[in-house]
Amino acid sequence: MNPRIVILDVVARVLYWVILAASIWVLLRGHNEPGGGFIGALVAVSASVLWGIARSPAEAARRLPTGSAVGLAALGVLLAGLSGLPAVWQGQAFLTHWWGSLNLGFTEFKISTVLLFDIGVYLCVWGALAGYALALIDIDEPLSKDSKETRS
Repeated sequence: MNPRIVILDVVARVLYWVILAASIWVLLRGHNEPGGGFIGALVAVSASVLWGIARSPAEAARRLPTGSAVGLAALGVLLAGLSGLPAVWQGQAFLTHWWGSLNLGFTEFKISTVLLFDIGVYLCVWGALAGYALALIDIDEPLSKDSKETRS
């Protein structure tokens, strides 16, 4: 951790989780209101960038759900692709979405493949853009602790 930004480090510990919670809210809200997987992921990227600036890009990448930006993006593409398979199994076109409900006794939980697709988009965009942003932040880091050179 860079000692010049101790205040940012302390604030980032709280804001990181607040921003991620907001991104999940935007993701889940997006079915009936503006938002969804893409916008929610952009909010999540801001949390990763905040952590990358406050701590280090490598530490921010380790905080991603899969531990790497590429893995997170790949998982997102996999989930988005899997969301289209139930329609194929029912003889419909790929990515024709399915809606249903699950009666839990005390409440009815509405489920759909649209949510799985949105989560896939969320993870893919978060992984891809966090990878780009953290790589850009990493360019400003010194080559080594002993060297005064920086990458150009």
